[in-house]
Amino acid sequence: MKLGVTNGHLKPVEDKPNSVSSQTDIKRNYMEPIPYSGSNAQAQSKIKMIIINMNQIELVEEKVNYLHYVETSKVFKFKDDIEFYFDDSKQVIHFRSKSRVGYSDFGVNKKRMQKITDAYKRP
Repeated sequence: MKLGVTNGHLKPVEDKPNSVSSQTDIKRNYMEPIPYSGSNAQAQSKIKMIIINMNQIELVEEKVNYLHYVETSKVFKFKDDIEFYFDDSKQVIHFRSKSRVGYSDFGVNKKRMQKITDAYKRP
């Protein structure tokens, strides 16, 4: 299964501590989706502005309800996929952030998504 949205869901994460998702039943990998009000376009714009201020992150795909970024680590050049699915029916932003290689990421994906979530919720 490739990345993206299929039937309202992002690709499932594996039972490894190198990822987080707002659409998983795996407790250690789960984070709450980000609620939004207003339009999908406004929510996407706000996420883009947050990401622009972060280093080493590149937008690789953009659709009406979906954004896909890749972050490359400075030293070892590891790549993490960061996806956002804007669910208009529930007014939430679902996300998935996962390392492409390895078993553990020492909490990097969770910290990144917490930082993005906190920035999004700031007025």
